[in-house]
Amino acid sequence: MMRSERLHTLRRTPMLHRTSTVVFCAALLLFHTGRTRTGTLSPPTPSSYNVRNFGALGDGKNLDSPAINKTIEECAKTGGGTVLVPAGTYLSGSIHLKSNINLYLDAGAVILGAPQELNAYDPPEPFEGKAYQDGGHTYFHNSLIWGENLTNVSITGPGMINGGGLTRRDKEVGKGSIGLGDKAIALKQCRHVLIRDLTIFHGGHFAIIATGCDDVAIDNVTIDTDRDGINLDCCRGVTVSNCRINAPNDDALCPKSSLALGRPVITENITIVNCQVSGYEEGTLLDGTRKPSRVKNGRIKFGTESNGGFRNITIANCTFRECRGLALEEVDGGIMENISISNITMMEVDDYPIYITLGRRNRGPDSVTVGKVRNILISNVIATGIDTMSGVHITGLPGYNVENVRLQNIRLSYKGGGTKADAERVPPELDKGYPEPRRIGVTPAYGVFARHVTGLELSDIRLEFEKEDLRPAIVCVDVDGLEIDNLKAHVASGVKPARFEGVKNLVIRNSPVLE
Repeated sequence: MMRSERLHTLRRTPMLHRTSTVVFCAALLLFHTGRTRTGTLSPPTPSSYNVRNFGALGDGKNLDSPAINKTIEECAKTGGGTVLVPAGTYLSGSIHLKSNINLYLDAGAVILGAPQELNAYDPPEPFEGKAYQDGGHTYFHNSLIWGENLTNVSITGPGMINGGGLTRRDKEVGKGSIGLGDKAIALKQCRHVLIRDLTIFHGGHFAIIATGCDDVAIDNVTIDTDRDGINLDCCRGVTVSNCRINAPNDDALCPKSSLALGRPVITENITIVNCQVSGYEEGTLLDGTRKPSRVKNGRIKFGTESNGGFRNITIANCTFRECRGLALEEVDGGIMENISISNITMMEVDDYPIYITLGRRNRGPDSVTVGKVRNILISNVIATGIDTMSGVHITGLPGYNVENVRLQNIRLSYKGGGTKADAERVPPELDKGYPEPRRIGVTPAYGVFARHVTGLELSDIRLEFEKEDLRPAIVCVDVDGLEIDNLKAHVASGVKPARFEGVKNLVIRNSPVLE
């Protein structure tokens, strides 16, 4: 069955069912149009415009984006309101959002990305200066649904966005994109944004990318795609909640801080809560079969684009399934600080459960220096079925340490099978390389490997393996200020439980396995 045929049948039952479009519109306008940062209320605009009344057919054959755009324009002329997309399949190229508009996809409504041969997507906009980031982070107009410099914009409802003809990778000519539609939803420098209750299938390079946006809520969205799920680039004041994101070949949920705005901008004040991420084959989250993929990416990752850095970010109550673990990567000269992650469950973890790294790829101007990673708290994590390659991986650079990391109440179960040769291995420094544990290779510890760290606390840690592993549970190199309290770990016969090299100010408490 072809993707375009099968995707129309994919549906989900919304967690928050809307029984009345009218009730929903009133609630949305009260929440969204009437809300400002100062707490004042602006007059509601209860106008509702049906795209069918402006020529949209919804037959999946005729191109409906011109009619949808006309509807949006007419709604915007009156001050805004709801653009209703009723049940049907709407073949579309680029759809242009406007301020004070709620694009509402009713139950049974599908916006279907047009095939490339229709040339229905807008060309990419000009980009001033040098684009250090790839085309997918640089251009926004060549998307299925896009908006720029908007205020009070929403995409809601129990319908579906089916990327259809969107491309899954960036194809560049020289320094720019050739203009193929490669994003389902792209927002740049927008304020007061709400995305709620949607399903997105086959979202192209990015199902949702928000760059330079402020005050964003993404709630109860299901994404089943083969590249990135949600990217938050140079954003602040974002909440992502109650979402299911399946992204087998790329990252499910990814804060970034690139140079897409022409300057470093920090990503800050982000909350990610009650979300599920996974690395199943595309489409199998929605159809319920949940088939493990070959790549099994699907993780939550900070970076790699990290010129501006990350600050004041909370992640809580999330599950990872058949995918890689948490990745916190600062490699482009920014500052990563004040990160709190708690109540995480992982099952069948590929490569590693936790990866924290500082590098100097410095994809930016020549004046960019090495960044900083500090003040990281990760607590209440249970992970099972962890791959043999790498345990918890915390690494800085010689002379540039990761600072103040605390791991608390962590339970990790590994597949095991590490060899004596693995235990003797010295992993290469990341330096200017791409930050990915696979490029570093097998770590000499099955449980925790730390190098170039100042201030590392390991409290209430349990490490175990299914198959005998001939590596120590912990290896620490060039660590100043290491505190270990209540460590329990499996250790193979004849293997030392830990190895410390160049470790200063070591404190061990309540850990008989290390005595």
